[in-house]
Amino acid sequence: MISLILSDEEIKTICDPLQMPSAQIRYLRLLRLLVNCKPNGRALVARSEFERVLGAQRFPPDDSTRIGPDVEALRERWAKKKRREKKA
Repeated sequence: MISLILSDEEIKTICDPLQMPSAQIRYLRLLRLLVNCKPNGRALVARSEFERVLGAQRFPPDDSTRIGPDVEALRERWAKKKRREKKA
């Protein structure tokens, strides 16, 4: 079963060559991860947080699933409207 938090070994691998927990925490925060501290001073990072921030780099969003207005279609429509106004 996969743990909900990153293990100390996984954090060590991510932060290699940094050894000190405070340096690892600074580096993880530099990566824009939400990092808490364990009672022993080591970094506490949720696996879902790691995947949210760094997982997106492995799988770029597909343009076909993009949500939002079709900017190109709007530009074409405005251009047609301007041409009709010039003719009138």
